[in-house]
Amino acid sequence: MPKVETFDKELVLKKATYVFHNKGFNATSMQDLVDATALNRSSIYNSFGSKLDLFLECLKSYENIYTIKICETLHKADNSLHAIELLFEFYINEIINDKDGKGCLVVNCASEMANQEQSLTNFLCSNQDSFIELLEGLVLKGQEESTINLKRTSKEYAFYLLSSIRGLRTTGILISNKKDLQTIAKTIIQTLI
Repeated sequence: MPKVETFDKELVLKKATYVFHNKGFNATSMQDLVDATALNRSSIYNSFGSKLDLFLECLKSYENIYTIKICETLHKADNSLHAIELLFEFYINEIINDKDGKGCLVVNCASEMANQEQSLTNFLCSNQDSFIELLEGLVLKGQEESTINLKRTSKEYAFYLLSSIRGLRTTGILISNKKDLQTIAKTIIQTLI
């Protein structure tokens, strides 16, 4: 008879995500995860597989949380250009509220592990493709609404915005002055008008 999980999986993922987010994948030990989750090693291995499998689950959970937050943010927009402005405002607020300067778990993962493990590379590529699709759709709609210029294709602008957002997230690890971050975002958005 298989063992039944007797713990709150979401809570364990939240605690493990916190450790990975603070230390990075490579610096996180199994003992760190045992201490944070209050599960023993065998429970972690039996429930999640390897440390890498647990990290992937944490990344997916983190991605799901941010997908919901981004959708909620975009629903407040009057038009596509406004949606992009709100997206930058959302990320600036995330940076300001990140008192520990941890940055984005996904961006951190790309910096630390992108080409070291195929399963992580696959996750990161899928995450990026989804975000590019979202941005491209916003830009295309903005171009149709005449709120975004036609100097570049929607795909070119989507890649530009992706790079800009990731750059802003990385910059925000060291710069947390809201006015400076807003100036960066405004400069980026001016390119679209």
